[in-house]
Amino acid sequence: MNSVLSDPEKVAPLGSSTTLATRLSFLIPGVGIACWAPLVPYAKEQIQLDEARLGLLLLFLGAGSVMAMPLAGGVAAKVGSRPVIAVASLVIAAVLPLLAIASSEGELAAALFFLGASLGAVDVAANIHGIEVERRAGRPMMSNFHGFYSFGGLAGSAVMTALLSAGVRPFVATVAVSVILLASLGLVVPSLLKIRSSNDTPFFVRPRGIVLLMGMLTFIVFLIEGALLDWSAVILKENRGVEEARAGIGFVIFSLAMTVTRFAGDQVIARFGGKKVLLGGSLLASAGLGLVVLAPWTWLATGGFLVVGFGAATLVPVLFSAAGRQKVMPVDLAISALSIMGYAGVLAGPAAIGLVAKYLSLPGAFGLLALMILTVARFSRLGSS
Repeated sequence: MNSVLSDPEKVAPLGSSTTLATRLSFLIPGVGIACWAPLVPYAKEQIQLDEARLGLLLLFLGAGSVMAMPLAGGVAAKVGSRPVIAVASLVIAAVLPLLAIASSEGELAAALFFLGASLGAVDVAANIHGIEVERRAGRPMMSNFHGFYSFGGLAGSAVMTALLSAGVRPFVATVAVSVILLASLGLVVPSLLKIRSSNDTPFFVRPRGIVLLMGMLTFIVFLIEGALLDWSAVILKENRGVEEARAGIGFVIFSLAMTVTRFAGDQVIARFGGKKVLLGGSLLASAGLGLVVLAPWTWLATGGFLVVGFGAATLVPVLFSAAGRQKVMPVDLAISALSIMGYAGVLAGPAAIGLVAKYLSLPGAFGLLALMILTVARFSRLGSS
């Protein structure tokens, strides 16, 4: 059951303001999650946390997202994606300063939970809205939208790091970012489409059939992203001899490749089609992981992260677009399911790699990732479904 519109909007042309608003809807959660990363050392010191207690508190961020995603899909189906984006984005702006002033474990846990919940809700609603915008435009657009999420992550971490490095207090820095987010939200909400599913759409449907398969592939792609986030520096340091201060370069170039490719990805998808992009992108990502493990020179192994970024960048946008075309379950709930399974991959990735590395070695675990991403190539036909 696909989204249906009210009569006045059914014939309304898709304006550039709507496209911009959709892009900003993806940028806002990217900025929100990225601003938290530079704050972690401050929160750790302020509350006097050791690594174990901090790790437990970070689980509240993931728990909030996982709990909010199915609710966001159900609410978006009933009242539309625009109210979900508006309310959840307001919560992101409100919670960021609370992260900087939390003075106890309970306060930080609550702030992280609501940050995670609001990020998850915006993620689902923005993808639902983006699919409808893409459908109306009649051309691929999801890769560009996801590119703005990636750009938001880069921009958010850069701005927050710059402010903190300049001596700005964490609370003042987060308030400044929140003001920027609120100003962006003022541009976003009026231009978003008023869309919702029909009134008989159920609040929740267990993913099944082709949606379940798409969700499993999304899980794999996000699992690799999560693994690279936490383990790329480790494998460069321990297996390639890169000094600790420079070992983070692997994830940096992976992220840059992802961002740049996503901005160009829609043209590639339009020219070759989703099926070929899934096939070529997954093969390229697998080859990049193979370079990380097997390349004879350190510079070539490091370059493998660049290849992974180029290959993986368009996989998730193609899968989300395909989920918007399927007829097995309502689009709103299908997108919610893919978001949940994808985020589960991000959460599971670091732990799974650590467990496998214990028995196979870290290069062996990365080799297993190279084989897993080939599953996307096996089911590349989904890109044209």
